[in-house]
Amino acid sequence: MAKKYGFIDKSGKVVIELQFDDAGYFSEGFARVEKDGKWGFIDKSGKMVIEPQFNWVEAFSEGFAEVEKDGKYGFIDKSGKVVIELQFDGASDFSEGLAQVEKDGKYGFIDKSGKMVIEPQFDGASDFSEGLAQVEKDGKWGFIDKSGKMVIEPQFDDAEPSREGLWKVEKDGKYGFIDKSGKVVIEPQFDRVEAVLHNFVYNTIFSEGLAKVEKDGKYGFIDKNGKVVFEPQFDFVFDFSEGLALAEKDGKWGFIDKSGKVVVEPQFDWTGAFNDDAGAFSEGLAKVQR
Repeated sequence: MAKKYGFIDKSGKVVIELQFDDAGYFSEGFARVEKDGKWGFIDKSGKMVIEPQFNWVEAFSEGFAEVEKDGKYGFIDKSGKVVIELQFDGASDFSEGLAQVEKDGKYGFIDKSGKMVIEPQFDGASDFSEGLAQVEKDGKWGFIDKSGKMVIEPQFDDAEPSREGLWKVEKDGKYGFIDKSGKVVIEPQFDRVEAVLHNFVYNTIFSEGLAKVEKDGKYGFIDKNGKVVFEPQFDFVFDFSEGLALAEKDGKWGFIDKSGKVVVEPQFDWTGAFNDDAGAFSEGLAKVQR
C-alpha cells in the first residue's frame, strides 16, 4: 500500500490525517496537496479549498500561486480563480511584486496584473531578493534591478541569493560572496559553500542563529562563534524552522529543538525533505509521511 502524507503540529500530534499522495508546506494559510495525480490546496483544518485539478502547483506567495495545465503556466488567487492566464512555458513564485516567466526559451518578469515589465531576454533568471535578481546571458550570470537594468554585469559562472545582503557566486570553479554593489566581500576560494572548522564540516549560511555541522558521519549544530551547541549525534539534520529542525536516527525522522532535545520522536518515514518543501515547520505545521 502506498504511503500517504499528512501534517503534524509541534507536539507531534497528527492534525491532518495522512491521506494525500504528496503534499507541500503551509504558506499563507494553504498547503498544496496531490490526489490521484492532480494538485489542489487545503487549509489548516484539512479542508480542500481548491479542488485538485492542476498538473502542478506551487505554494502561495504574495497572494498568488503558480499552476500548470497542459504544459502552460499561470497564476491563481486564493479563491482558485485564474488571475493570470496559463500562457507561459515556465514560471516561478511572486517575490517582491514580480514573478519570473519563460517564453520561447527566454526569461523575463511580470507584475501582478500579468503585465510583462521586463521582457523575456535572459537565458536564465531567479526570483527577486533584496531588490535584485540574478540573470544569465551567454553562459555568465549577473544581476538586474526591478527596472531590468543590469547593475552587476554577467561575469560569474553561477550565482544565487544568500542571506544578510550577500550573494553567492562562482568563478572558475570556486565559490565566494559579493554584496549588492557587486563588490567581492569573500573572494571565490571554496570548492563548495562549506568550510572546515576544527575538523567539522559546516554550512556557511546560518539558520535561526545555528549552522549544522558534520563529524564522523554524524550531525549537530554550532553557533555563529563556532561553539558547538550540541554534539553531532544524528544521521542527518536539516535547518531550523520555527525553532525546530528535522533530524534522522536509524532511518526514522523526528524533530529537535535548539538545545538538541528530541521534541518529536523519530517515527516518520521519508518526508521529502530534499525538495523545496524542506520537511520543515511552516505556520505551525510540518508535512510527514508514514
